[in-house]
Amino acid sequence: MLTRKQHELLLFIHERMKETGIPPSFDEMKEALDLASKSGIHRLITALEERGFIRRLPNRARALEVTRLPDSIAPGLNQARKFSPSVIQGSLGRAPEKPRLQATGNDDDVAASVSVPVMGRIAAGVPISAIQQKTHSISVPPEMLGGGEHYALEVKGDSMVEAGIFDGDTVIIRNASTATPGEIIVALVDDEEATLKRFRRKGDSIALEAANPAYETRIFGPDRVKVQGKLVGLIRRY
Repeated sequence: MLTRKQHELLLFIHERMKETGIPPSFDEMKEALDLASKSGIHRLITALEERGFIRRLPNRARALEVTRLPDSIAPGLNQARKFSPSVIQGSLGRAPEKPRLQATGNDDDVAASVSVPVMGRIAAGVPISAIQQKTHSISVPPEMLGGGEHYALEVKGDSMVEAGIFDGDTVIIRNASTATPGEIIVALVDDEEATLKRFRRKGDSIALEAANPAYETRIFGPDRVKVQGKLVGLIRRY
């Protein structure tokens, strides 16, 4: 689900490109959405890109492409375009598959397993909606978990690829409220959006660092970010 400002910006970009064939400038977008600074526009654009609604073309100024629109605005249009965004489908509505653990690649390792709740999706990129309620459960080898409470999240996005976390993976998270710099965490930003990033400190501020040079490190005041857990494992389906 898009926020109101994300929705407004996506439609503005879409309409401008239909009219002129050229994406609007940051100043034009800032004025259209009545924002105080271009940094707010940058955040909205990055969020739309992470959710698969727009694409930034590399090495070209003002190069944006609207890849899909919300179904509430253009039902059926996305299928007609035959665009396949990076959206996690999970295991809902499918016959259950036997997960393969990246750590060993051995199917026999899942024989003795522990059930872990899957709590929705997490953005490996700019934050998406905060962690949801339990959607289903997966089986995880007990040696992956250790002590404490755990939950799983389905990954959307490519900002952690250099850490070996890809779109479509399922990450296993140990519930925690603190982290050591360098750890990969689930961060809750402004009490409403969640993202998977490497935890860093910049003076008194908190930095959420991507593992992909295409994404910038985002800096927040310490009161804006809450640690929701630490990455302890990963499951990938083949």
